Amino acid sequence: MICVLSGGTGGAKFVDGLRQVMPAEEITLVVNTGDDLLWWGLYVSPDIDSITYVLSGMLSRERGWGVKGDTFLCLQAMGQLGEPTWFHTGDRDLAMHLLRSRLLAEGKTLLEATEVISQKLGVRARVLPMSNSRVETRIQTPNVGELSFEEYFVQRWYQDPVSSVRFAGASDAEPAPGVIDAITSADAVIIAPSNPVTSIGPILAVPSIREALVRAQGKIAAVSPIVGNAPVAGPAGILMQAQGLPCSIAGVAQAYEDFLDILICDTRDARTAETVRKTGLRVQCAQTIMRSADDKAALAREVLNCARPNMTDAARSRSDAEANSFRRLGRQP
Repeated sequence: MICVLSGGTGGAKFVDGLRQVMPAEEITLVVNTGDDLLWWGLYVSPDIDSITYVLSGMLSRERGWGVKGDTFLCLQAMGQLGEPTWFHTGDRDLAMHLLRSRLLAEGKTLLEATEVISQKLGVRARVLPMSNSRVETRIQTPNVGELSFEEYFVQRWYQDPVSSVRFAGASDAEPAPGVIDAITSADAVIIAPSNPVTSIGPILAVPSIREALVRAQGKIAAVSPIVGNAPVAGPAGILMQAQGLPCSIAGVAQAYEDFLDILICDTRDARTAETVRKTGLRVQCAQTIMRSADDKAALAREVLNCARPNMTDAARSRSDAEANSFRRLGRQP
């Protein structure tokens, strides 16, 4: 079994590749919910939606979000009624938000609602929100004050300078049922090429998740979303710098330094990789830009080969798992 921590479009692309090279039933995904928002009174979970759409074959590959072939008639009508339209929700996409909102109103947790939706869409992988509790990524800007992530990213096109990032509600949240066990018992844990601050950061901010990664049985591999000194897409570089991390593969390694075993970076970062290796971290160079289905599958295969060498469906031996755990804790087994 493989556990993947995911968020954003980079995470969805990687999962698209992963489902091509291994059975979906062997994949558990722990998904960021720090981007979740209420839109027109509906509960929207953008990263969970992207993951369920890609696993069901519904994702719009042109946009990287939403449903392929969607229409936007409701968005147009709401605009004519004077309602906000900066968050572009398609008509088929709205059906998902309506169903989730109804399930939550009936008393189901976010995990239970996600399970219902996954079943209806024919998703065979296990999709877990990081928490049933509301955790909200908040972006502090010097010019307009604090914004939700979607206000910063979608409404304002991440043009504002960033002072800091916080995860409101994280300290009081608990991991959703199944999250800790998925991490600690997996043959390997993969951190998708997602923004380390606002896609993976909210997951790590939920108490006990980071500790679970430290004591995970399998190796932990992360795919860098940074190539050279720039993100593949989006504001990851700006947000990393706001959190005191350099915009480089070294910054990615620093974000995960207490539990990371392997960093997969782009071949263009081969020289920087040599420097990072001197810290004791294993670094593997590969083609990480995913422009096609073949690119996605090739990267997923490379990551799996690194994270679980010589393994098919067999779990890593207990002695190797214990050695990994001791090393992360800074002790000798």
